[in-house]
Amino acid sequence: MAVRYATQSLPNLQIEAVLSVSPLKLTEPRRVRQVLTSDTDSDVNPKAIRGCYQIVLYYEKLNEKDPDKFLAGWIVESVGSALVEHPLLAGRLQRKDIDNKGLLEIVSNDSGIRLYEARFPMVLSEFLALSEKEHLEAELVFWKEIDENNPEFSPLFYVQVTQFECGGYTIGISCSLLLADVLVVEKFLKKWAEIHNNMLHQNGEIKAPIFYHPLLIKNYEPPLADVINRTPSKKAHTIVFKVNAKDFNFNKELWRELAMLCVAEAEQKLHKKVWTDFNVFVKESSEVIRVEGHSKSGYSMQVLDLSLKNQITGTSWNDFGDQVTFHEGNKPVLVSRCIGSIADGHVIVVPCPEENVSAMIIVSFPFEKEL
Repeated sequence: MAVRYATQSLPNLQIEAVLSVSPLKLTEPRRVRQVLTSDTDSDVNPKAIRGCYQIVLYYEKLNEKDPDKFLAGWIVESVGSALVEHPLLAGRLQRKDIDNKGLLEIVSNDSGIRLYEARFPMVLSEFLALSEKEHLEAELVFWKEIDENNPEFSPLFYVQVTQFECGGYTIGISCSLLLADVLVVEKFLKKWAEIHNNMLHQNGEIKAPIFYHPLLIKNYEPPLADVINRTPSKKAHTIVFKVNAKDFNFNKELWRELAMLCVAEAEQKLHKKVWTDFNVFVKESSEVIRVEGHSKSGYSMQVLDLSLKNQITGTSWNDFGDQVTFHEGNKPVLVSRCIGSIADGHVIVVPCPEENVSAMIIVSFPFEKEL
């Protein structure tokens, strides 16, 4: 396959439709997740609400005939059903002033995720052969940073469906790190694909989905610039670990030690010093996520429980995510996962009670932060 270089003239991505998709049923009672910081913080550090987990799934054309022009319409229906089981993904971040502290919480207020339909006037195989495909991949997955001043207006979850002229397509997902549960996103994706396939099977004789309208395909009025302007999102260098320790009391201090050990292990794997300061995201429960700033200068490796080191092993995204098909038999030809849009080092700790390991720990840093 010939490689096409990105320095050559390339067509521009065209966003043709934007809409919000809410769960098909109201969430009662409302689910709330507190965003906690260290006891010494009077307000949440603005950097703590930045960053996202991203997935891009690449699919070849659905059949040998015409490409599925109703794809985005069917996705609107199926994603609304899948959100019923994961309402926090459709929620918003809200600020609460308690004792002169600017506290944050995620509320499942059913405001909805943001769905973008886009077209890329290029053949998918040619795109995959580009020498700088990874750099251009940011066009296939929409992300806009949470507004620090008015966070209640910012979606936490985005879906972008991009169709190529050959009939191939991509599904790009961006999820705020404050939702910080990679496993929940993967479970949502699996449930969504299952609902989508069942819906197509049950409605096989229906020519068009309820939400299909020609204006979604022929975009006579382009979306407003404020709606389609995205945050430039660069992939972070990411190393994934799993913790196999059993019968441990996983308290806040132990999570900190595990985070430090994984940072040290990441530096050893990379043969370089990465950073001195970083943020640690720990999902303490389904109702609480803790975000704290840490510095390596405040720790001595000699006082850490090095016996934990033997319980930490390197792994990959593939150990925690399955390939999903939105049309039976059409598996993705490529799946890309990453942490993006971070300015500092991040360590994300996700307990895994159902995955036969104690926790998944993701160490990420922007390339320009190497020391």
